[in-house]
Amino acid sequence: MEALPALLIPGLGCDTRLYGSQLPALFRQGATVTVANHTRSDSIAALADDVLAAAPPRFALAGLSMGGYIAFEIMRRAPDRVAKLALLDTTARPDTPEQTARRKTQIEMAQTGKFGDLPGLLFPVFVHASRRNDQALRAVVESMMFEGGADVFVRQQTAIMGRRDSRPYLGAIRCPTLIAVGYGDELTPPALAKEMADAIPGAKLEVVPDCGHLSTLEQPDFMARTLAAWHSA
Repeated sequence: MEALPALLIPGLGCDTRLYGSQLPALFRQGATVTVANHTRSDSIAALADDVLAAAPPRFALAGLSMGGYIAFEIMRRAPDRVAKLALLDTTARPDTPEQTARRKTQIEMAQTGKFGDLPGLLFPVFVHASRRNDQALRAVVESMMFEGGADVFVRQQTAIMGRRDSRPYLGAIRCPTLIAVGYGDELTPPALAKEMADAIPGAKLEVVPDCGHLSTLEQPDFMARTLAAWHSA
């Protein structure tokens, strides 16, 4: 039997490299794996439409952080196309006023010639405290953001700010669901992952040790095993 296609959605400022260590594990299972383009539109609804237009008829869906926000919208629009779901370092909640204010400041920086300062500003909150001096990891994160560029960053932050509250829809998710979160994730902490796991029927919660917000980069082997097990279950 042909393996279920896998569709992976990156987070803010990220691209295929976010899942670089997990792709081989999924390929070894015979899966066709697509990393979605989430750069073209400035609303979560439009991004979900972009992803769905290029997606297989039925697939296993994983999203990290912003990718999770898009995944929630896909679940609302096309639940019958999603065979299983993985929500990584994300939240069902909308932005708080404080988060929106920070995003607006970052958008202003990107639009006024200070985009180059943003990767260095964001990296320390993206990763576990123990990895803030990890120059190899920093180089990957900064490279993804710089190659995406200021215009993509502004569109993505605008989309994130405008996302809706997904908590009322969690109980309607019926496909097998994995929720994974870094133990030290400061942006979407484990309490928010537990909130989702408690609301989605049958969801499995995995807390990733020694890890911040970028679990697939910070704990690549752990997350390769975790996503391979999720996909093959």
